[in-house]
Amino acid sequence: MSPVGIRKGQRVELLRGVELFSGCSKTELERIASLTTDHHVKAGQVLTQTGEPGLEFFVIVEGGATATRKGVQIATLGPGSFFGELALLDGGARTATVVANTDMKLLVLSRREFQSLHHAAPPVAGKMLVELGARLRRADDMLDAAPIGDSKIGAWSL
Repeated sequence: MSPVGIRKGQRVELLRGVELFSGCSKTELERIASLTTDHHVKAGQVLTQTGEPGLEFFVIVEGGATATRKGVQIATLGPGSFFGELALLDGGARTATVVANTDMKLLVLSRREFQSLHHAAPPVAGKMLVELGARLRRADDMLDAAPIGDSKIGAWSL
């Protein structure tokens, strides 16, 4: 990944449109924005690999990617989508493989930066946990509704 140069004001606006941060105030968004780094990746680059350590969280600024799990497509991701959030919470292994379909611009937040945010602004982590809980419930609902043996679960918002 290489740096691309997204201004702080742009970062705040991008983060404001991300569902995970929807409950955050402008001040909280500015703090999160100050901790992110921006990167450019080429089409075909593997961004996360199932089973590998998860050390960062990604927000898509431009471009698109596909998320798969055990060879099954679970999501098509585009601008405003995010992935890798579980790594922020538990530092565990990746649960999906995400590959860039196009050249992409990303905002990246490392687990270390997230931990500093958590200590400086604890309400942000709480708001993120509420959103993550809602996301897990939607995923459960989709799995419950999927026909047995369906090879494509649908377009999850990973």
